[in-house]
Amino acid sequence: MVLWLVLCALAGKASAWNDRGHMIVAAIAYDRLKPEVKARVDGLLRQNPEYASWTSGVAKARVKRVAFMRAATWPDFIKSAPGYENDGNRPKGPDASRNTGYDDRLQHRYWHYIDIPFSTDGTPLEYPPEPNALTQIAAFEEVLASPVQSDALKSYDLVWLIHLVGDVHQPLHATSRFTKDLPHGDEGGNRVLLCARPCRGELHSFWDDILGTSRSPDSALRAANGLGLAPPKGADDLREGDWIAESVALAKSTVYASPIGPGAGPYQMTPGYRKSAKLAAEGRVALAGARLAVVLNNVLERR
Repeated sequence: MVLWLVLCALAGKASAWNDRGHMIVAAIAYDRLKPEVKARVDGLLRQNPEYASWTSGVAKARVKRVAFMRAATWPDFIKSAPGYENDGNRPKGPDASRNTGYDDRLQHRYWHYIDIPFSTDGTPLEYPPEPNALTQIAAFEEVLASPVQSDALKSYDLVWLIHLVGDVHQPLHATSRFTKDLPHGDEGGNRVLLCARPCRGELHSFWDDILGTSRSPDSALRAANGLGLAPPKGADDLREGDWIAESVALAKSTVYASPIGPGAGPYQMTPGYRKSAKLAAEGRVALAGARLAVVLNNVLERR
């Protein structure tokens, strides 16, 4: 009962791994960047409008690593930052796909996920619109690899790419479950409740926060250092569709496992579920960090 109440108090509608999860992914990746790529990344990140706040008070020897870790949180930061427009959770119109850099003040929330649908009871499926996380990862990689695109645009696309590689390794950013109770999908677990209203606790938020809620880069770095290495074969798989398929499979096998039932809940969490979820999440962030490093080494070497 205590665990349930704590989860209900902490949970809320969120997006992918929380800041800690994204910083863990980035910390893993940063140590695997080639020296020339690391230097290129460091330079590009200085163009982000939040760079000064990321590095304020940080010891000189740690500035570059901390900036990279904090950069991983920027696409979530703009969801509540002044001057950015919430253009909704579904793409609409030509502005949804625009990629113009930091002058773009849209939040582009729909870039963070791709809701590959599945159903356990034969409910008709609705397929995800574009743009989405899959289309944007490819678009940002193309810009970063380009010999003609500006560094200003590459800086913007870099922070988004760092973030989205982490996002699609969170299983509830890759799928939506369709059931008779939720015929239009559960929105990546955001409509599956873990406690009765007015308590705010959703399955999506539980998975976002499963690795902890501290926003300290030092804490995230310690967590990253404590994780096992991702298997080389998996880390070298750069097919984004495979990453998403893995997340969908994990959602089916682990996210929607007991005590999560077939509808909208509320469902009461168990210690066993939490343990399985944490182990799965640790494996996903380790793999995301390793893959992010390979991607950046490929697209930014000598560019």
